[in-house]
Amino acid sequence: MRSLPKLRRGSRALLGACLLALCAGLRAATPSVFLEELTWQEVHAAIQSGSTTILIPIGGTEQNGAHMVLGKHNTRAHLLAGKIASELGNAIVAPVVSYTPEGRIDPPSGHMRYAGTISIPDEAFIAVLEAAAASFREHGFTDVVFLGDSGNYQPQLKAAAERLNRKWNKTRFRAHWIEAYYRATQSTYVESLRAKGLGPAEIGTHAAVADTSLSLALDPSLVRSDRVAASAPDQAGVHGDPRRSSAALGKAGVDAIVAQSVAAIRKAVAARQ
Repeated sequence: MRSLPKLRRGSRALLGACLLALCAGLRAATPSVFLEELTWQEVHAAIQSGSTTILIPIGGTEQNGAHMVLGKHNTRAHLLAGKIASELGNAIVAPVVSYTPEGRIDPPSGHMRYAGTISIPDEAFIAVLEAAAASFREHGFTDVVFLGDSGNYQPQLKAAAERLNRKWNKTRFRAHWIEAYYRATQSTYVESLRAKGLGPAEIGTHAAVADTSLSLALDPSLVRSDRVAASAPDQAGVHGDPRRSSAALGKAGVDAIVAQSVAAIRKAVAARQ
């Protein structure tokens, strides 16, 4: 009888070790939501088990002032699409489209006036989206979702979805341009910043408080923090004032984009059915 407590303690320790090992195994076996991190067999199995929605995040490579990296939109689109896919529970995230229309190349206009910006013609951009969507349709994805992180090409995303749906008429496949993804940054997110006492001149439209804070909330490495404090309002490449930017301010933007995109995608998919 005296040894029984020791046996119980030993059993508890053994049970605890087994549970930890089991949890670790389950985590290791859990597939990623990112297409690039899966094997083709894992993608096939996911589709067969009901993950028939593919999210195509669109970023862009453009100047973002002296304090944010050129790939800001690409990283944000990747991370936000991952959060959206996790919430949906039946979606996979495609690689980010990082080559987008950014204005005239020669003579340069808009962001193209700054080193590092990449711009492609509208038709080339739309053709890439259509070919990617057709590829996913071939593999069994029934809903192709375009999520655009920049306002530069929203009309082209809409046009691509409409063209695809004309081609896929009377089939079970649909393409969706989710306007809510970008609209959330211009409405709910901006309203939250105004509620915190920030004015339009600070919130800005590019590389200012709204833009910079959203980046900080998702990946602080996107922002050169030592350059934010020294940034002057409306400097070259910046429209607004980024100096009061913070990850805390940006969290409202992240939450709004994810929640509103998830709701819009579910509504769009349900309407197709």
